[in-house]
Amino acid sequence: MEGVIKMSVVITGKFQGDTAKFRQALVERAAEFEKIGQEGRAAGALHHRFAIGDGFVMVIDEWESVEQFQKFMADPELQAFIGSVGGAPVPPEVIVAEAISSSDQF
Repeated sequence: MEGVIKMSVVITGKFQGDTAKFRQALVERAAEFEKIGQEGRAAGALHHRFAIGDGFVMVIDEWESVEQFQKFMADPELQAFIGSVGGAPVPPEVIVAEAISSSDQF
């Protein structure tokens, strides 16, 4: 459909946990992170990035839809992986917002 703009969603997740263990896993388990990244792209992820704060890991993603993100995150194997790389067994703080364009975007 010409002229129809499909909007994506930006999703941030703040996961409490062991950030030293997470940093170590980024190196030692890089192949697993890459595989999950490929699966995410196949499931509708457009962009993905991590950030580390004091006692938490933040995930900054852009997805085609919130439903695709929710389905991806509900995978029990992914949940187990998150725990094995330092994620605490508490639900993350998740924020979902519609991605918009602006003239100052970069």
